[in-house]
Amino acid sequence: MPLTPEQLAREKIDAQLTACGWVVQNYADMDFGAGRGIALREVPLKTGPCDYLLLVDRKAVGIVEAKKEGTTLSGVAEQAANYAASLPVFLAAGVDGGKLPFLYESTGVETLFRDQRDPDPRSRRVFAFHRPETLAEWMAEPDTLRTRLRAMPAEHPLVTTGMRECQIEAITGLEKSLAENRPRALIHMATGAGKTYTACAFAYRLIKYGKARRILFLVDRSNLGDQTRTEFDNFRTPDTGRKFTELYNVQHLHSSHIDPVCKVTICTIQRLYSILRGEELTEDADEMSGAEFAAALGGTRTRDVVYNPQVPIEEFDFIVTDECHRSIYNQATFFSTKGATETN
Repeated sequence: MPLTPEQLAREKIDAQLTACGWVVQNYADMDFGAGRGIALREVPLKTGPCDYLLLVDRKAVGIVEAKKEGTTLSGVAEQAANYAASLPVFLAAGVDGGKLPFLYESTGVETLFRDQRDPDPRSRRVFAFHRPETLAEWMAEPDTLRTRLRAMPAEHPLVTTGMRECQIEAITGLEKSLAENRPRALIHMATGAGKTYTACAFAYRLIKYGKARRILFLVDRSNLGDQTRTEFDNFRTPDTGRKFTELYNVQHLHSSHIDPVCKVTICTIQRLYSILRGEELTEDADEMSGAEFAAALGGTRTRDVVYNPQVPIEEFDFIVTDECHRSIYNQATFFSTKGATETN
């Protein structure tokens, strides 16, 4: 018999959870020792069975509500929240107030995620599920990234010593946008206005005050990456006068290995694409323009990538795209991630 749409969705969700490091089990066969992160199917809650209950270190931390493809997921967020508030006693142990922070709604094609601990929490689209280790890290933090971003402008005013007016305006505008829970921003500055310096300045603040774990700085040519690295090497923090690289590690990526200890990783779009695809990058590809690279790939308008466990969706808290009008927004050189818009 052919699978129903609901069964097809469950198969896809099972595969995605497994790829993201979860051990998928039926409730009747639960084995807490099978892995750090357990995704239990059909757990009987007080209000009825939930599709998946996520356990990390034997504690319930989240819910996955599964729906058939085509379902409007924004309409099931409250259902997932209700499930999260009705845990049986033996599973609620260790969960603050018996409520779960991490809520997912998924069709196996589209997935939404909401962190209930955020100020004004809302569901947002993600490319895949987060790893168990990541949820454990977030649970151990006293507040969330979005909570820190909301507080940052008021609690940590920008030190403007040595900055141009346009740089001050760009950084304050960006931080205002992030504080208002608008995670995408476009900074438009004239040539010679010090765009990379501005990026160094707000990256420093996001790391120091926002507690960002890692930032990805995307360029479309390796020589621009060299210039960016030089800017970070020379950047002195306005509050302490110390060099950025005395405080934080910066990596200009020339291989497929992303150093986990680096706070800033500089990478070409071409190299990131090859890493996500698990393919080798030709020796001269880093120096191609986006259009030249697309042509070398066959000129396809969009090229999909799939989930790569080596670069999970939470690898970077922020992505800075240099010269986005020349790279990302040019359809001939856009690489699709099948709906991925936000990672954290």
